[in-house]
Amino acid sequence: MTKKRILIVDDDMDYLFQMRVKVEQMGFETITAESQAEAEKIILDIKPDLCILDLMMESDDSGFVLSYKIKKKYPDVPIIIATAVTAETGMTFDIRAEESKRWINADLFLDKGIRNDQLHREIKKLLKL
Repeated sequence: MTKKRILIVDDDMDYLFQMRVKVEQMGFETITAESQAEAEKIILDIKPDLCILDLMMESDDSGFVLSYKIKKKYPDVPIIIATAVTAETGMTFDIRAEESKRWINADLFLDKGIRNDQLHREIKKLLKL
């Protein structure tokens, strides 16, 4: 059985490295990108099984834009937006609300600092493993 491939996109190199290690320890293959632009190039040729995206990269809404583009090309690929925006700005997002679903286009919104076991559970749930 081939490993599920997870695309991780974050402009914080330390966080990106830590997330890659965590996800690989869970048994998944990873592809990483340090920016929205780099991730857009990757998805031209590679369809990930799941994506974990930072929200604020080149711009404050890079994660939303990237999520929209991924869903447009691969509607069945689950997307997790992992961000520290709530801690940094106090802004919160509820993707269960219909209005938010239309413009956020992600399957799950997580605050950075998520425990490994919780992240693993959420990934398995989204991948239906």
